[in-house]
Amino acid sequence: MAQLPTKDQILAWIAEHPHATAKRDIAKAFGIKGAARIDLKRLLKELEEEGHLEKRHRTYRDPDRLPPVSVLQVLPADSLGDLFARPLEWQGEGPEPKILLSLRATDPAVGEGDRILARMQEVEGEDHHYVARLIRRIGTNPQKVMGIFRKGAEGGRIVPIAKGADRDWTVRPGDTHGAKDGELVEAEQIGPKGRMGLPRARVITRLGDPGAPRAVSLIAIAEHGIPDAFPDAAIAEADAAKPAGLTGREDLRDHPLVTIDPADARDRDDAVLAHPDDDPRNPGGHVIWVAIADVAHYVHPGSALDREARKRGNSTYFPDRVVPMLPDRLSGDLCSLHEGVPRACLAVRMVIDADGNKRSHRFVRGLMRSVASLAYEEVQAAQDGQPNDKTKPLVADVIAPLFAAYEALKSARTRRQPLDLDLPERRIELSEEGEVLSVGFKDRLEAHRLIEDFMVLANVAAAEELIARRTPLLFRVHEEPSPEKLDSLRETAAASGFTLAKGQVLHTSQLNRLLAQAEGTEFDELINMTTLRSMQQAYYFPQNFGHFGLALRAYAHFTSPIRRYSDLVVHRALISAHGWGRDGLSPDEIDRLEETAKHISDTERRSMAAERDTADRYLAAYLSDRVGSTFTGRISGIARFGAFVKLDETGADGLLPMRAIGAEYFHFDADSQTLMGSESGLTIGIGDKVTVKLAEAMPVTGGLVLDLVEVEGRQSPVRRGRGKPGGAMRRKAGQAAARRASLRKKAPARRGGR
Repeated sequence: MAQLPTKDQILAWIAEHPHATAKRDIAKAFGIKGAARIDLKRLLKELEEEGHLEKRHRTYRDPDRLPPVSVLQVLPADSLGDLFARPLEWQGEGPEPKILLSLRATDPAVGEGDRILARMQEVEGEDHHYVARLIRRIGTNPQKVMGIFRKGAEGGRIVPIAKGADRDWTVRPGDTHGAKDGELVEAEQIGPKGRMGLPRARVITRLGDPGAPRAVSLIAIAEHGIPDAFPDAAIAEADAAKPAGLTGREDLRDHPLVTIDPADARDRDDAVLAHPDDDPRNPGGHVIWVAIADVAHYVHPGSALDREARKRGNSTYFPDRVVPMLPDRLSGDLCSLHEGVPRACLAVRMVIDADGNKRSHRFVRGLMRSVASLAYEEVQAAQDGQPNDKTKPLVADVIAPLFAAYEALKSARTRRQPLDLDLPERRIELSEEGEVLSVGFKDRLEAHRLIEDFMVLANVAAAEELIARRTPLLFRVHEEPSPEKLDSLRETAAASGFTLAKGQVLHTSQLNRLLAQAEGTEFDELINMTTLRSMQQAYYFPQNFGHFGLALRAYAHFTSPIRRYSDLVVHRALISAHGWGRDGLSPDEIDRLEETAKHISDTERRSMAAERDTADRYLAAYLSDRVGSTFTGRISGIARFGAFVKLDETGADGLLPMRAIGAEYFHFDADSQTLMGSESGLTIGIGDKVTVKLAEAMPVTGGLVLDLVEVEGRQSPVRRGRGKPGGAMRRKAGQAAARRASLRKKAPARRGGR
């Protein structure tokens, strides 16, 4: 019988034969048969428990992984014509993983020796470990265009849909990719200019009908002028970037930091850790670490990457794609805190007491390695006693301490009383073809609140640190509501039977008491909507005016530098304040802080508008085959030309035009935000429950037109007998009286105001 190999011999053999690592392969290599296989199984199990091997479907290999976005070098095609690639930045201790390159028909040709940026997907049960999808060739950045294809005798033309586009693109017959006249297409420039000095292009993606769901986000990008193509210089800088080392950094790689994100997250810019504080002077206290991707290490002031990031201001998120602030090489790879990969970070260690009050904080520039990339849902399930295979080993030492610290922060939040609006976030699920599969509302888990509270604490620490060190920065400012908006909110509250005190300094706790009064009543949504509308819009500014909504004296965005330029400015300020390197705030940046604040506040609003328009178009497309159906909803806005309704099922907003409300004349009162029928006495106001019929859905514009069926459970008199108003449809007596009293009360004030 062959002698049993040592552990070192087994590891050496696996390293030399990475594609033949099943137990039977190992047994065959060492001539192990019969009962000796039991001893081999024991050795392999010990190696697995020691972390040297990872078992996957009866095979053993090194546990290190490649990040989801990696730089690869294409290898020669094998005998079957398949292309494989090798990772250029493999940092594992074992052999390089085998990577199959899967090219799509529209991908450009690649050959042996080409360096590419690719999106990685792990596979099991194959003779390779990853399948790679091409993002682009390193060093190439062809200009792209999106537009309407117009077929011609010699190929055709592309008419760009982007605002300000001043020329068409010519397409030769062999480069149309089968595009039909009138289709929306994406194309890339090829070769020099063609006839009449127009750029030549080849179609790489056919998006079909411009009004189809698959084209929705692309049209919004073009309409709002969101930069979607990176300049060659920015791409070149990103491609030249290398992973950061340990020099000048604190080694945090042995800290069990984890990232917790949506299940479909592409970038991971924050990691967290908590454990009990062992300081006897802080009984029941906790230590919280928040580590953030060190984008400043790669994006230096005044560089091409910096200019483009500032121009974009932030990433823009759509249901089917992301327009990132930084190229994929950074946002999806070097700056993303992927599991098991060393990554540069700025981290803050915060100590809180048993009641959640922050006692101290300390910032470091470090090198970390996430022990797990987790989704909110699996973290919540683990905390609720239903861990999966990934979270089970983390429950005791990682997840439970996170929630223990969160409970302390939650008590502090309760005392601080930030504004507690109940506004569920909409979720649009798409098929691979871009069709809307479902529309609903995202679950609000304690795991979400945990991360939010940790990030708020870190942002506060960043603001306090920079204030104490007298370093310029950008604050996130949210001012209190204007007196006029507060008066309107008070009137709405009074008309609904609630109270918002007047004549004192406003605090968020007062608004929360109003929201609590309305909770569970028929006015719940009305009060939430009206409170939201009374708020000022948050913005960035180099002076500190506090954050009203969060009830904080000083607040700065520190936690998302991959997707927000404001956070990158704060990181640079911290680097300058601590003397961590020459990549801190430059004098020119300091001089332009106010200009930068105004610009990125504008780009944030631009992205919000594009995201909102896209959601509206997807919802209109989703509802277009349900024209004629009835829906329940709430009045969400009042205007001279009608009312706006937010539908309960999808959260979609539709217009109820005046003609669809009634044939009588409706008096519009801007102060009380009501419409009152001159004959029926019907009063319609924000928050009223309605039943409506979908009359028209327009995917191209995102518009929905509705017909009124019922208000507050009473049948609509609209067009009964060809437009003649029917019987009275009045609100409940107390409510109607309150609103009429509000109207009478407002009349003298309006006359006096003139």
